[in-house]
Amino acid sequence: MANKKVIFVAFAIEDERQRDFLKGQSLNTDSPFEYIDMSVKEAYDSEWKKRVHTRIRRSDGVIALVSKNSLTSSGQKWEISCAKEEKKKVLGIWAYKDDRTNLVGVNTKVWSWPAIEKFIDTL
Repeated sequence: MANKKVIFVAFAIEDERQRDFLKGQSLNTDSPFEYIDMSVKEAYDSEWKKRVHTRIRRSDGVIALVSKNSLTSSGQKWEISCAKEEKKKVLGIWAYKDDRTNLVGVNTKVWSWPAIEKFIDTL
């Protein structure tokens, strides 16, 4: 793959460790993407939203780490709706083997490199 794709990662702050695994996996392999996230622990203010919107606009696509925490994560929900507004492709990846939470409007797959690479190849 000649050019790396820029992928925005949307996740619930409770799933920060899973985000770290995704980031680590991308750093330790011949990963076809560059990774961006805008995680914050404090309230989502308008300045954060502007920065996230800009990052998503500059991204080639979005990977959402999906778990039961996603259902109550206002930040992650906002990031996904922003991605859709910007007409970015969104891939949901289940963050845990034993959690198959369904996020309406997000096509979610089992976490695997082939699934991620296939998604990135469509961008």
